[in-house]
Amino acid sequence: MTAPSAGLYQQVQRGGADELVHRHAALVKRIAWHLKGKLPGSVDVGDLIQSGMIGLIEAARQYVPARNTSFEAYAGIRIRGAMLDELRRTDWTPRSVYRRLREVMEMIRAIETETGREADEAEVVKRLGITREEYAQVMDDASRSRVLSLSMEDDEGESHVIDVADDISAQPAVRAELEGRQGALAEAIDGLPEREKLLMALYYDEELNLKEIGEVLGVSESRVCQLHGQALVRLRARLRDWRNGD
Repeated sequence: MTAPSAGLYQQVQRGGADELVHRHAALVKRIAWHLKGKLPGSVDVGDLIQSGMIGLIEAARQYVPARNTSFEAYAGIRIRGAMLDELRRTDWTPRSVYRRLREVMEMIRAIETETGREADEAEVVKRLGITREEYAQVMDDASRSRVLSLSMEDDEGESHVIDVADDISAQPAVRAELEGRQGALAEAIDGLPEREKLLMALYYDEELNLKEIGEVLGVSESRVCQLHGQALVRLRARLRDWRNGD
């Protein structure tokens, strides 16, 4: 029996990819609308869907069933990654916001290094010489910028990224680095104050929105947003040593 030609194999592969894209197009919309609920109104869900479809197409072309990972799980990572990449390229966050976030992050890190415990809001506000209202605004900014990623630019515009998404197609060396990131992130999350840890689980694992989380925690939606920002800033501060390789 004659072996199939490379051209025929590529045609079959393309046909399978097209079928995967067709069957999972709704997944792109679902992820896009989920992200949209966490973003400012200026972000167009159509742009998210467009970048997500590119991620889906790439996933369909590169998926290898033998990895024992479902295509939906694999594609979900690729789709979210494509959307987040697009958000980073068109970041709406002013540079001044990053400077304020960095000031708070450094203060949280300093307090926790000195005391060996969680830095609370009152301590940070006092040491920075700002009002609680200003602190709340910084936390709100932290929650709404760089969604689903522990990323931050410094004052010179250099980006430091610890992404929460794994890439199961990565080469072994890259996979080892990603696993190291995830391990460091999991440890940092586990060390959060109980309410912040619960919030992160409800937001990222259970995928509840801010209003639903507020009902669970017994606080307002705006307070949930601030607590989410506070958790992200605390994680950034704690992961700094890992990020810099210290």
